[in-house]
Amino acid sequence: YFYMINFKNLFLLDSDICYLNFGSFGACPKPIMDNYISWQYLLEKEPVQFIVTNGNLRLEKSRESLGKYINCLSDELVYVPNPSYAVNIIAKSFNLKKDDEILTTNLEYGACDRTWNYYCQKNEAIYKRQHINLPLINKEKFIEEFFSGLTKNTKAIFISAITSSTALILPVQEICSIAKEKGLITIVDGAHVPGHLPLNLKEIKADFYIGACHKWMMTPKGSSFLYANKSVQNLLDPLVVSWGYQAAKPSKSQFLDYHQMQGTRDFSAFLTIPSSIEFMEKYNWKEVSNQCRKLVHENAPKFCELLNTIPLSPITSEFIGQMFSIPIKTKDPENMQKYLFEEFKIEIPIMTHNDNVYLRYSINAFNDQKDLDTLFVAVEKIKKNTNFIE
Repeated sequence: YFYMINFKNLFLLDSDICYLNFGSFGACPKPIMDNYISWQYLLEKEPVQFIVTNGNLRLEKSRESLGKYINCLSDELVYVPNPSYAVNIIAKSFNLKKDDEILTTNLEYGACDRTWNYYCQKNEAIYKRQHINLPLINKEKFIEEFFSGLTKNTKAIFISAITSSTALILPVQEICSIAKEKGLITIVDGAHVPGHLPLNLKEIKADFYIGACHKWMMTPKGSSFLYANKSVQNLLDPLVVSWGYQAAKPSKSQFLDYHQMQGTRDFSAFLTIPSSIEFMEKYNWKEVSNQCRKLVHENAPKFCELLNTIPLSPITSEFIGQMFSIPIKTKDPENMQKYLFEEFKIEIPIMTHNDNVYLRYSINAFNDQKDLDTLFVAVEKIKKNTNFIE
């Protein structure tokens, strides 16, 4: 069934480009984009009815659909433009005092590191980036290393479910369970998880969980969510104070009022989430994802060999999903990335993280072995004919 469908025809991506960077901004299939445009037309035909009269009801239906998909209640979710926005809501609201610590890893996404650093510095608190040794050996070793950063001043843990530059799946359910036993607030950056890995928020039991729908769920850009367990919702101040504060017609949820009731904004992208879930069900996305992961895993060893490096973890589904990051020795990652695009028409990120550089390929339904062969040949040529790779 998987091989009978031409998935490339379902996406709007430029057919001339070898697209190996799904992890950054996703890509929207045609049926979901059509749904998005239909919502935008509806908005322009009758803006008052769309925003004022029907807006909250439509957003609620969308949240109900998402809630069923990730196993939580619809009033535990609010929509935000991107995961960084959600982290800002939490970090700004967090009652940080002098010497308080937020425990995290040294593998987190740069925008989130900057957010926590900003608010910690403002309050003379500490954002503690616990060093994690790479390659990962096993789950137990990772958990041990992470919690070795715990002190009496630790107030919360902040951790990625799948890291960005290193593309590693981390054991967040186990981390959250241990953290809760220690009385800590748990905050998970799951930007890469929805549509990529099965997500069950009732099982993970994080206080806060952040996810992007515009990545692996393939909705239009600017659609993400913040989950907050009802026990901690009252901790969150609105990032933008608007109509939901001291609302003339408050809903049953201050959480929704504070973070959803804003003035003029186009929330059409949020309304496409039921269409995304329908699309994934129609095309048996669980199997699509399995096939993509298989392709990622099968190709990983030869890329490591080509670049004379070792993988950042065992190449198993426990640690590696539909993305794989390969350590690469280059002093000019920016120009090498540009060269790959201009000379070979390959869209792929080369990311600097701490003192290391990683080439990360992402695989989704429209990719096949030819795409990874194209990358392999290109890297081989660059290694032979240029000074980019040391």
